[in-house]
Amino acid sequence: MNKIYDKLTTLDFAIIAIYLMALLVIGYIASFRNKNKDETLFMAGNSLNWYNIGFNMWGTNVGPSSLLAFASIGYTAGIVGGNFEWYAFIFLLLLAMVFAPRYIASKVSTMPEYMGKRYGKSTQDILAGYALIKILISWLSLGLFSGGILVRQILGIPMWQSTIVLVAFSGLFTFMGGLKAIAKVNVFQMILLIVVSLTLTFLGLREIGGVAGLAAKTPAHFWNLTRPASDAGYPWHAILLGYPVSAVAFFCTDQSMVQSVLGAKNLKQGQLGINFIGWLKVLALPMFILPGIICYVLYPNLGDDKLAYMTMVTNLFPAGLNGLVICVLIAVLVATIGSSLNALSTVFTKDIYVNNINKNASVKQQINVGRMVVLAGCVLAVLMAIALDNIQGKTLFDIFQSILGYLAPPLAVTFLLSVFWKRTTKLAVNVILSAGSAISLFVGMLNLWILPPNTKTGDNTWWPHYFLVSFYLFVLLFVSAIIISLVDKNKVKASIEENELPKTSRQVKILFALLGLVILTLYIIFNGH
Repeated sequence: MNKIYDKLTTLDFAIIAIYLMALLVIGYIASFRNKNKDETLFMAGNSLNWYNIGFNMWGTNVGPSSLLAFASIGYTAGIVGGNFEWYAFIFLLLLAMVFAPRYIASKVSTMPEYMGKRYGKSTQDILAGYALIKILISWLSLGLFSGGILVRQILGIPMWQSTIVLVAFSGLFTFMGGLKAIAKVNVFQMILLIVVSLTLTFLGLREIGGVAGLAAKTPAHFWNLTRPASDAGYPWHAILLGYPVSAVAFFCTDQSMVQSVLGAKNLKQGQLGINFIGWLKVLALPMFILPGIICYVLYPNLGDDKLAYMTMVTNLFPAGLNGLVICVLIAVLVATIGSSLNALSTVFTKDIYVNNINKNASVKQQINVGRMVVLAGCVLAVLMAIALDNIQGKTLFDIFQSILGYLAPPLAVTFLLSVFWKRTTKLAVNVILSAGSAISLFVGMLNLWILPPNTKTGDNTWWPHYFLVSFYLFVLLFVSAIIISLVDKNKVKASIEENELPKTSRQVKILFALLGLVILTLYIIFNGH
């Protein structure tokens, strides 16, 4: 079969079986223990504490692609991938201080509902449709695709079989438990992920001779976060300009990420949870990137950099622990796919079904519709993951980042302008969310499927870096929104939030200041080599 499957023992299979049963039991208890008291499928009854929120957001963010892609980047380019975790601090701060107070004060369940309260039903309907597309593509399909790659590496089975098995379990768990079950289990799963990943790094460093031995055996540029503008993979100016577009849409407006904050007990717990995910992101270097760099030293002739993480597992973990690694893969997949399915069902149920089809729907009817959406989402995600498997000329990480980059500009433009520029009109928001989204998606299809750059022959190398394309789209839509708002004769502007915005506590401000200091220190340490 292959190296990993051949090394699985009876103990490994027992660990996997026990873990799967534990997931279902925890999910059942979390969901049904209070089923007569709270509606928990969508918003967890607004019962989430900071650690639930932080672990759940991190679990949603850290999908199977993190284990595979960051190790892959580490193997080929060193720690440059750390930018995608540490640069995020600015946008987590934006979410905590600017967006979260407005979301919580508005008492909304979804991002379309929030924009609907500001600009009206037409805006809510347009954003709901786009949000469904975004969740399907950027979360469900990409998460399932990366998970399918890992399962294919382990078991040697085709992509369609891998994705069906994975989505079946994730869908069942989400169908049963909803957001509260997902959030509760993610605490357990993310702790397991931290332990296993740090153990893998420790074993690798011991094999090499410690941190000093690793530094001595790797190129100096491996330890720089910024790369020259001429760098084909991660030029500094492309990351500086393009990543913020994706990050605003990803961390501040994406239903899958923000939903945990919307389920917080109060603003302070939500902000502390956002701060917690920032601290967890500091661990990206020892957990995800260092295994790839260590693999570069131990196995320099690997051939396929996507195999870096599993190569480390196969060769460094002792017999009997491979089952634990399989559990980690299941953990990160359930976290990502589960949260995505829940976000999909929440947006459809709250913004499409209740808002347009059945305004008087009972909680039971909403939950039933939400569960049907979960099943439909599973089927669509499998089909789209198979389509993603046919994209040529890009690594897994680049596929994820480029797709997000093409989906992000309309969301980043509309949310930023609606909050920071009160003269933004309803017409401008609706045009950017509809026509602007169509333009962004069309450019993405050109780049990924219709006229993709061929890295082997050099054809279509006139395409800029995908981050720069995302930035150019953002500028185009941003300027267009301002012009439309200025010339719009029917000045329908955003309504002001009815409730006074809750205040940010001193504790939250201190913790974010400390986190910012740590991030700044990391950028100073990992540059100039």
